[in-house]
Amino acid sequence: MPKVAIVTDSVVSIPESIIENLNIHWVPYYIHRGKEVLRDLVTIQREAFYKWLPTAQELPLTASPGPGDYLEMYEKLVNEEAVNEIVSIHMTSKGSGAYQAAKTAQAMIKDKLPGLQLEVVDTLNVSMCHGWMVIEAARASLQGGSLNDIVNIVKNMIPSTHMLQTADTLKYLYMGGRIGKAKHLMGTLLNIKPLIGMEDGVIVPLGQARSRKKAYQLIVDRVDAAVGEIGKIKVAYVHAAAYEEAEKIKALLETRLDCVESIIAELSPALGVHTGPGTAGVCYFPVEK
Repeated sequence: MPKVAIVTDSVVSIPESIIENLNIHWVPYYIHRGKEVLRDLVTIQREAFYKWLPTAQELPLTASPGPGDYLEMYEKLVNEEAVNEIVSIHMTSKGSGAYQAAKTAQAMIKDKLPGLQLEVVDTLNVSMCHGWMVIEAARASLQGGSLNDIVNIVKNMIPSTHMLQTADTLKYLYMGGRIGKAKHLMGTLLNIKPLIGMEDGVIVPLGQARSRKKAYQLIVDRVDAAVGEIGKIKVAYVHAAAYEEAEKIKALLETRLDCVESIIAELSPALGVHTGPGTAGVCYFPVEK
């Protein structure tokens, strides 16, 4: 066991093989589909969910884990795995209640387990941007990094880790109330492929194109311009039931930049419900070595 346990939640969307290899602990989100209450990646999996989603008459509601869910995970790590240091890493607090729920759990456990050191981090990011921070934290933990070292790694990544994605429609973001500052793009849904990103924890519009191919080229151009002379990145090609589209972006991007590590990752249902099937994009950060 590493000295510091890394905790996150299902919307991190890290491939299962990496989660297992890096000993990452996660708590599932909730999906309310009619009268059903589903647990993200526990009682509903990606393939079945994305096959059903386009047929939905009403968008399912999602909810972050509650304080009790995080408390249960923290106590399990302490009682069953003898952990006394935890870093708990969560998606943007401006789009989910997960961070606040984890902070509440932190306050609850302080009196019960005063010897536990627990840090809760708001990444102000989402998807595999959040995911990269968890991965790098877990790697540092396995290499013997201290709790403070790991927290600093994550916090230093927040301003330099970026998401760019596109989809056939913004309908799902709009229906789910997650569209942020990109609302004005709704009027041209039928005519464009919108490009969106995240700034300061909020979804923002970054451009538009007349086709997927042009949208992907715009994504690559923006990454290339942002990375500049550093030229090296770690990148996740993210998608929702659109693996072939992620591969197309990968082929374009990796002819332009030095990708020292790349991952193809599919969004979990609790995250993909807001983007809809067909979404594809990148989550990346520059590296200097």
